[in-house]
Amino acid sequence: MTRSAPGVPTIQPVSDGPDTPDTADEPPEAVSSERRLRQLEAAEDRHEESLRLDRRFELLEAVLLSFAAVLAAWAGFQSSQWSGEADDAYNRAADARIEAAQMSDRSGQEQVADLVTFTEWLAAAEREGLLASSALPGEDGYEPDPELLSGFLYERFRPEFKVAVDAWVATSPRTDPDAPPTPFAMDEYVLETDAAEVRFEQAAEAATDEARVANDRSDDFVVVGPITAWVSSLVRAATGSGVGVPGSARRPSRSRCR
Repeated sequence: MTRSAPGVPTIQPVSDGPDTPDTADEPPEAVSSERRLRQLEAAEDRHEESLRLDRRFELLEAVLLSFAAVLAAWAGFQSSQWSGEADDAYNRAADARIEAAQMSDRSGQEQVADLVTFTEWLAAAEREGLLASSALPGEDGYEPDPELLSGFLYERFRPEFKVAVDAWVATSPRTDPDAPPTPFAMDEYVLETDAAEVRFEQAAEAATDEARVANDRSDDFVVVGPITAWVSSLVRAATGSGVGVPGSARRPSRSRCR
C-alpha cells in the first residue's frame, strides 16, 4: 500500500488503453523466433510478387516472340509469292520476245515473197505491154487478165501487198515522176506481222517492268526476316539476363515457414 506525505496529493498512473501482456516476461528465444518468422513471411511475399512479375514478363516475351515468328513466316511467304510473280513475268517477257522474233522472221519472209512476185509480175506485165504509156490504166485502175501470166501472178499477191500494188498503179508511175518508185514505198504497204512484232515487243517490255517491280518487293520482304530475328534475339537477351525486367532474377520457390 502506497502512502503519501501529509498535504501531498497522490499521483495515479496514466494508462493509454487496455492492459497488454508484458512481453518483457517472455523468453528471448520466443521473441527472436517470432521476429524471424515475420521476416521470412515478408521475404516470401516479396518473392511471390517477384514470381508474378516473372510470369507477366514471360507472357509478354511469348507474345513478342510469337509475333516475330508469325511476321517472319508471313514475310517469307510474301517474298516467295513475289519471287514467283517475278519469275512468271520474266517467263512472259521471254515468250513475248520469242514471238516478236518469229514475227520479225515472218515479216522478212513475206517481204521477200512480195518482192519476188512483184518482180515477176512487173516483168510479165512489161512483156505483155500492159505497162506501156498507151496502155496504162486510168481512173479505172489495173484490170488483171487471168489468161495472162501477169494476171496469174497478180491473183497470187498476198492481200496486204495487193492493196499496195493497186494504190501504186493508181499513181501512174510510168508517167508521173512524183509517183512512188515501188509499192513497197506506199503507205498502204503495211504488214500485219510488223504490227504483231511491235505488240509483242511492247508486251515483253511491260512484263519485264512487272518482273522488276515484283523482284524489288520480294527483296523488301526478305529484309524483314533478319529484322525479326534481331528483335527476337533482343527480347531473349533482355528477358534472359534480366536487363530492365523487374523480377527477372528468378529464385527457387520456397515453402512458407510455419
